[in-house]
Amino acid sequence: MNSYLPLALPSAAPAPALPSNVAYLKPPAASDMGAKEDILRAHLLEIIAERHLSALLQPIIHMQSGEIIGYEGLIRGPSDSPLHAPMNLFKVARANGLTLEVEHLCRRVVLERFAELDLPGKLFLNVSPECLLLRNARHGETLEYIEEIGINPERVIIELTENQPTYDYALMREAVLHYRQMGFQIAIDDLGEGFSSLRLWSELRPEYVKIDMHFIQGINNDPVKLQFVRSIQEIAEKSDTLVIAEGIETQAELLVLRDLGVAFGQGYHLGRPSALPAKALPAEVVKALGRNGVAVYPRRGGLDKNAASILKLLQHVAAVSPEMNNNEVYDIFLKDPKLLIIPVVDAGLPLGLISRFDMIDHFARPYQRELYGKKSCKLFMDGNALVADKDTSLQDLSFIMVQADAHHLFNGFIITDEGRYMGMGRGHDLMREITQMQINAARYANPLTLLPGNVPINEHIDRLLQSGTRFWVCYCDLDNFKPFNDVYGYRKGDDVIQLTGEILSRHCDANRDFIGHIGGDDFMILFQSEDWESRCLAMLEQFALAILDFYSNDDRDRGGYISEDRQGKKVFYSLISLSLGAIKVEPRQYYTHHQIATAAAEAKKQAKKIHGNNLFLDRRQDTASPRGGPAA
Repeated sequence: MNSYLPLALPSAAPAPALPSNVAYLKPPAASDMGAKEDILRAHLLEIIAERHLSALLQPIIHMQSGEIIGYEGLIRGPSDSPLHAPMNLFKVARANGLTLEVEHLCRRVVLERFAELDLPGKLFLNVSPECLLLRNARHGETLEYIEEIGINPERVIIELTENQPTYDYALMREAVLHYRQMGFQIAIDDLGEGFSSLRLWSELRPEYVKIDMHFIQGINNDPVKLQFVRSIQEIAEKSDTLVIAEGIETQAELLVLRDLGVAFGQGYHLGRPSALPAKALPAEVVKALGRNGVAVYPRRGGLDKNAASILKLLQHVAAVSPEMNNNEVYDIFLKDPKLLIIPVVDAGLPLGLISRFDMIDHFARPYQRELYGKKSCKLFMDGNALVADKDTSLQDLSFIMVQADAHHLFNGFIITDEGRYMGMGRGHDLMREITQMQINAARYANPLTLLPGNVPINEHIDRLLQSGTRFWVCYCDLDNFKPFNDVYGYRKGDDVIQLTGEILSRHCDANRDFIGHIGGDDFMILFQSEDWESRCLAMLEQFALAILDFYSNDDRDRGGYISEDRQGKKVFYSLISLSLGAIKVEPRQYYTHHQIATAAAEAKKQAKKIHGNNLFLDRRQDTASPRGGPAA
């Protein structure tokens, strides 16, 4: 969000008169706040009178093809002015009652620049919801002006950006319908941030939603953000909405979002806002999008379905009886500004929920309070509220909520004990708990190394197979590890396993190579890096040096130690070594992760037959050949 661009502009709106004694200068430092405000007002008036605003346009791309499908129009004040930033510009405009005038001018400047540059695709035009709600605005002139400068209305997307709460959803739906009938489409900006973007999505059913950049930046390293975007994408697919990811700043973020199925992207990595925006993407971005392979998702683990019940979300909210009238319920809301939902309960049995916003929406209409104020509160009650027993698991309820209508996430749910009302739970709290469970599961996928376990390993193999890309699988195992545990103890054995995980991870490309801990001293690496072999040799070299620190001087000097085998016989064991068994996977060579696991285990078995630290590449098409590391 950088500006608010209204659509309710007379085609030749007169600019406010500029005082003749005001010069366009930077405001001097002054302790008198009144004088400072006067200077800023004078600046604003001159900006309006002289049209001292400039338009920047930022490309929005198709995530699969790399094609630019449109541009978002942004606005800037004069570069040498304290009102250069849109936030400052509109703050001063709002303080002086000039918001509409500034918005009108912003709209004209952006539309004219878009037409002047003859840019391809659509124009995303930022609009504040309060502008749409102006009943007296002559909206038809917007259409006339757009057609006058040669832009088809079907190319203009009204991008709703909130800076104040929206309560009049009925009027908002009416305004949006009016603009759709004129050929415009609708987008909601900054989903996940702001006051009521989820409610707006449910009410307006926009063609596009833009995910706030907070959830995009660092998504390749954050399982919570990944799950948030994945959930939004699933909802969008069910509601025929296209998702735009804002704030993409790295290639790793771009590829994760592409793999999640997000339709469109926007951000500095793809193109910065510019007065002369590019009409094609940078070559390196096109190359990255066209490259086969899959992004490495941040570490996550499975959820324990029965780990916790929704009882931990219980909040004691006083209920009302169905005999209470609407005026009395309205007074309860007025006395508690933070109260959003009131349950209706009859003899201990929950009947439904009354929403603060629905109540305000009804009573804001003419004569509604006079007609319905003394009637039963059941009149404005949602009788299809979500009801769940206190023993319901958090995960089960989250599945129910995903399948239900979107407004249940906002309204929350009723918690019962054998059918009798206990209290309420909030959708926000449910999402927070599910998110925390995911974080914990991700952290303890393997409690010793914190690396992903079997389930995420298999999921990543399946994603690689589905992508049709070439990759390499490396099964990693320690030789002579069990006798080391017997002699030096399990604590030192755990230290060796942790060391192994650290060395393997250090030589992998975090954005292209996936490393998992199968269990015990077994690891698996799924390489997309073409230089995988040199990475493996570096692992072997570093491990051969690092493992020496775990032995006594005597054992290190003689290259091993004596221990008893299972029959009680004294046996000499060499120092722990690392065996890597690798296979190359070509497209359509394998079809399941079970086949991959079997082939990789066989390669590992062959690697362990070779003494010392070594890499064995199983060349089934050619001949199997061992590759020795520096300590092989």
